Amino acid sequence: METKRNTALDTILEALFTPYRERVPDVQKISKAMISHGIIQDENEIVNDHIAFRTLGIPNLGINSFEKIFLHYGYEKRDYYYFEGKKLDAYWYAPPADNYPRIFMSELRVSELSEEAQKIIKKYTRDITSDPVDQIDLNDTKQVGQFFYKPLWNMPTLVDYNTLADESEYAAWVIYNRYYLNHYTISVHDLPNAYNTIEKFNMFLESIDIKLNTSGGKIKTSKDGLLKQSSTIAKMVEAEFSGGAKALIAGSYVEFAERLPLPAYQDGKTINFTREQRRDGFESANADKIFESTYREQTKNV
Repeated sequence: METKRNTALDTILEALFTPYRERVPDVQKISKAMISHGIIQDENEIVNDHIAFRTLGIPNLGINSFEKIFLHYGYEKRDYYYFEGKKLDAYWYAPPADNYPRIFMSELRVSELSEEAQKIIKKYTRDITSDPVDQIDLNDTKQVGQFFYKPLWNMPTLVDYNTLADESEYAAWVIYNRYYLNHYTISVHDLPNAYNTIEKFNMFLESIDIKLNTSGGKIKTSKDGLLKQSSTIAKMVEAEFSGGAKALIAGSYVEFAERLPLPAYQDGKTINFTREQRRDGFESANADKIFESTYREQTKNV
């Protein structure tokens, strides 16, 4: 895959990333520390491996709706993943050029939740009788950028949020945050040698007091050993709910990925590997634990 710029896609990704950067303290904390340690000179040098979104699997919403935006801008739908315990479906999307991040999009299987949880979700989403993505001009980057933060349903009450969280922390996160960017991912193998493995970079992160998700171990490794991932624990943010109640809830987080060279290129002769020569795609077992970066079991440690 070649490297090229798409001004419209750049604009949309920046519209996503700017509020995320401002709301997630670890984003700038990590970037500034990387600069001060001489790992990078500028934040723009960071290679973004992928970004991720969470959605609700109900009519007119979910993956079938949200993916239209990125398919329009040249992304290609790839592998399917299923998370039985968390009741989730997911796909990843390959970018139109190497200099753009992959996308990981998941969807809650709402019909598999309890009647009470389904009733709460339907209470907030029942007025969505047509696909909201169909109502925007996908060629209008300003409209698309605003859509990511558009309130498609009413703000939940704290009682409803907590009821959902007791059954599905994923459901609670989405009912409050909607299509907010869940995380972006620093491509560790693209960093200088002293920091270009997950093991080395995690040591750096902990040296600057970044708390890492420990679910499944701090490093989540694919079965083939070629994809290693870690992530921060989402910081708690003050949220205001319908009726004026306030509470601290999990925000978004930062992920880190190391994609090792495919066996065919581990010959000791190749030094600079292309994206095609490294492990691509995702791993269900890794992602399953990364999801928990916003879960209470992890955030209680922040």
